[in-house]
Amino acid sequence: MLDSYFPIIILLGIAIFLAILLMTLSRVLGPYRPNKNKLNPYESGMDPVGEARERYSISFYLVAMEFIVFDLEVVFIYPWAVRFMELGLGTFIAMMIFIIVLFVGLLYTLKKGTLDWDLKTNKI
Repeated sequence: MLDSYFPIIILLGIAIFLAILLMTLSRVLGPYRPNKNKLNPYESGMDPVGEARERYSISFYLVAMEFIVFDLEVVFIYPWAVRFMELGLGTFIAMMIFIIVLFVGLLYTLKKGTLDWDLKTNKI
């Protein structure tokens, strides 16, 4: 039974060995010239200001969750669309229920104003 996993274990071992080898060669052969600017933390092109533990608006997290939900929707809909003609009515109804549930979730988040970035109208 473990014989079928042997090629995967070999490939994993080669990948780990190659990653360690390349990182070591980069450190040994590459130039190392640290200075004050290189050692500063990089914050999206902006100078870091304030504490790292500042609170973010919940809207950031809700938009991220919406992205994940609709990304998953695409992952499920593409394979279904490819085999649409071969599948029966049951899968069509299941997919319509899936799309309706996601659409209701989108309407809910739109009603809450998660995509409205103006602070005056944000209801969360």
